[in-house]
Amino acid sequence: MENPEVLTDLDVAGTSSTARSVMKKLPEVTLAFWIMKIAATTLGETAGDLFAQTLKLGYFLTTVALFVLFVVTLVVQLRSSRYHPFCYWTVILSTSMAGTTMSDFMNRDASARYLSNGATRLGWGPQGLGLGYPAGAAILISILLAIFLAWKLSGMTFQIRDIVTFRGEALFWSAILVSNTLGTSMGDFLSDSSGLGYAGGALLVTGLLAVLVALMKAPAVPNVLLFWIAFVLTRPLGATAGDFLTKPVAKGGLDLGTAGSSAVLLAVLFGLMAHAQVRERRSVKEEHAPVIRQAG
Repeated sequence: MENPEVLTDLDVAGTSSTARSVMKKLPEVTLAFWIMKIAATTLGETAGDLFAQTLKLGYFLTTVALFVLFVVTLVVQLRSSRYHPFCYWTVILSTSMAGTTMSDFMNRDASARYLSNGATRLGWGPQGLGLGYPAGAAILISILLAIFLAWKLSGMTFQIRDIVTFRGEALFWSAILVSNTLGTSMGDFLSDSSGLGYAGGALLVTGLLAVLVALMKAPAVPNVLLFWIAFVLTRPLGATAGDFLTKPVAKGGLDLGTAGSSAVLLAVLFGLMAHAQVRERRSVKEEHAPVIRQAG
């Protein structure tokens, strides 16, 4: 089922044997990568809403706690000497959860539009900045472009399989955190304000991702650019899918609840991570196995 043609192996022709021999810290971009990314971002949406809304911790307190979790998981990832699927995907999950509540805190407020069941407050601390989705998205796009500009000026590669330095990883994870926050804002806008609803928003993003796959056949469009656009778009897909699973039927959701949906998604992601870990160990063994087949 795994198709290496789907937004994968970016600009392979330019990769030298020396680069391939470097100890990699980040995964190969395959179809399995995108499946895990969508699972992690959907879980990030349901889990972020679970803490902030269902458990009523509020956007501010939940954002602080999840940002600390992101920093802890990132430190573990940065200190590792090679790619470990559990470390990598835990950071992706933590950026998705933190991005969910960071976006909500930026864009929402304590009005009845955002607080259901007659609530007037949600947890301790500020209830939200109330910037709205357009202003929040503009700020996040500006920050993301600034990160990419700094990345470009540093002269380091944008191809994730070749990122092996501390500075390169720091830029990569900064872009991931901001892109996941931006993707949440986009997903919430599609679900809440565009009139498409949760299912309609998810279908629109799926269609845009299909266009990106088709553009891979166009030589004029760099695959690295397509990768980052797809990386941002998979976040609103996860946001709209997560809302579709958890929101009330009256609002167009399935009303499965944040706790149940998060538990199922966590089990799915954990299974995918375990499978990736087994494959990575097998790959490492093959890399270090003595080459004996050259005779005859």
